[in-house]
Amino acid sequence: MTDDAYLVLFDDPAVSLGVPLAAVEDAAFLDTPAVRAWLEAQGVTVTSPGLRLLPPEETSAVPEGAERLPVPLGDEELIRVRQLNAPYDVARMEEELLAYRSCAEGREALLARAVAAGVPAHRIAELTGEDLTAVKALVH
Repeated sequence: MTDDAYLVLFDDPAVSLGVPLAAVEDAAFLDTPAVRAWLEAQGVTVTSPGLRLLPPEETSAVPEGAERLPVPLGDEELIRVRQLNAPYDVARMEEELLAYRSCAEGREALLARAVAAGVPAHRIAELTGEDLTAVKALVH
């Protein structure tokens, strides 16, 4: 788990902090008794317009006196909240970086599978941008 994010109920539904809770309505914390009780006590539902979810780095911007509840987010949930909260261009770039990470994590396995499948080393290097010497080292 990461640092706590906050559910915040704003009086003004036009507030742009965080993301609408409805955008992450499948988050695991919503099924907890504490969150359900808090929502009921506030008289709101997941789709209420003034209800926002703020990532940990934005919680200092919550005005004094605003109704709030700390909620834990898993790593993937936090990534999603941050992407939803970011400007479109930043969110797209973050998606590309995440895709790169998943490819980079399986890099050696992918190269080994290509070698085992009979793809020539020079073609693997050409397609992946990997150094030909590194690819040839996998062959031997």
